[in-house]
Amino acid sequence: MRAAPLSIAAFTASCAAGTGRSAILNALRERRSGLTRNDFTESPLDTFIGRVAGVESQPLPAHLAHWECRNNRLAWLGLQQDGFFDAVQRARKKYGASRVALVLGTSTSSIGATEEGYRRLGSDGQYPEELRRPPVHTVHSLGSFVQEALGLSGVCVTVATACSSSAKVFPQAERLIRLGLADAAVVGGVDTLCYSVLFGFNSLELVSSEPCRPFDPERKGISLGEAAGFALLETEGSGPRLLGYGESSDAHHMSSPHPEGLGARNAINDALVRAGLTTRDIDYINLHGTASQKNDEVEAGIVAELFPQSTRASSTKGWTGHALGAAGILEAVISLLALENGFMPGTLNTRTLDSACGPQIRLENSDGQVRNVMSNSFGFGGSNCVLLFGQAT
Repeated sequence: MRAAPLSIAAFTASCAAGTGRSAILNALRERRSGLTRNDFTESPLDTFIGRVAGVESQPLPAHLAHWECRNNRLAWLGLQQDGFFDAVQRARKKYGASRVALVLGTSTSSIGATEEGYRRLGSDGQYPEELRRPPVHTVHSLGSFVQEALGLSGVCVTVATACSSSAKVFPQAERLIRLGLADAAVVGGVDTLCYSVLFGFNSLELVSSEPCRPFDPERKGISLGEAAGFALLETEGSGPRLLGYGESSDAHHMSSPHPEGLGARNAINDALVRAGLTTRDIDYINLHGTASQKNDEVEAGIVAELFPQSTRASSTKGWTGHALGAAGILEAVISLLALENGFMPGTLNTRTLDSACGPQIRLENSDGQVRNVMSNSFGFGGSNCVLLFGQAT
């Protein structure tokens, strides 16, 4: 099961906490949350959200206007950060447009545009003319848009496994490269706020009326957010490494995790085996930590049981909100920032820790040696993915 490490040649993210790596890192260090009171939709729910600034004011360029929708706007904004677009163009020139794969995760794609179309149906039952663009109203809208925007023509895959979607893009890309179907891969994910997400999670009684408090015994649920993130994977280079990954499915319940976290444990174990590491080699874990009752309870118990007390772990959703299908890539980028800067964020908004938590889960930020990091993404229906990243050797 050992995996050949892949170099992460470039990476970026944009979220409520900031646009680009430096802005996110500064927000983390300053313990400045990006969560604000909900102002999304015509009749906003009483909750807090992680909304990305500037999305509405930056339409797509003219040559991409046929992909216009909020989700693709956020994707375009994300591609412009940290020199990522230019890095992909260099890879495209090096390998050829058909040899750079594209694997993107999303849980909503451009459903916000479809919702708008239904809200504005004409007397003839048709969408308004400006929304009569069938490719935008598909689950593959994001992938097709980014492929055209980057000028790529190779394998293009959409991953939709709820909250683990943009974590699972890393294993898919590794397999594509290992099997010779691509020489490099752009991976990532984008999800934007929309009616379906906000009111859907509210109907499940999972949305908090206050900023989320992961692992707090008084936690009241999640704060929804949005994000765009991308990474460029190659077989060689000087960047940090994707060392291993683990994937599993609980097959237990449509929305709740397995009560003993069996699937999550399997994913953690497989990631460690592929990387040739043990739990003692992990310096920092970015937890899924949504502030929902069951997710936090199960994840905290697993970490307390499996990892030594010296391991530092935290949830960063108090800064960003839960970005759903984009959570995996966003938290992978935060994990890579920890590697790059020797900085381990704590857990924001949480006042005290649940009794299920061990000493690994920390509230305060800290600096120190960070050699290997783990990023957990545990999605609805028990779709689990664990990623392991390490310093370049």
